[in-house]
Amino acid sequence: MAIELDHSFPITKPVDETYTAILDLERLIPCVEGGSVLERTGPESVKAEIKVKMGAMSMKFTGTVEVLERDPEAHTAVMSVKSREAGGQGHANANVVFSLQDGSGTIHTNAQITGKAASMGEGVVGGVLDALITEFTGKLAAL
Repeated sequence: MAIELDHSFPITKPVDETYTAILDLERLIPCVEGGSVLERTGPESVKAEIKVKMGAMSMKFTGTVEVLERDPEAHTAVMSVKSREAGGQGHANANVVFSLQDGSGTIHTNAQITGKAASMGEGVVGGVLDALITEFTGKLAAL
């Protein structure tokens, strides 16, 4: 199942400061509800996990988050998330594009979900993902 979502959020700090914080994966990932960094795997990548509740099910996904592209002048960054469901056959992968301007930012998420999570249906999965990103954007202002 493929899901695309767009979110905007306010930036209260200088755009360069927010951009630097977004590229700091050890600060960024815990802003996602249930997200944590397990270890740094490279200068631009970490091993991370997220615990997600979908309806009556709770699932844990473990994988990598990597900064694929960065453009400091345009204040944009592209990240790749590749994860597998713990104890299952499913995965949750995504490309996430951050774009910042003075006073605001946007996140474009293109996610591919399989396994038990996908069996919940596009409405449930989209709703959970939308809620996770909305809460995440609220926490970005504090970075």
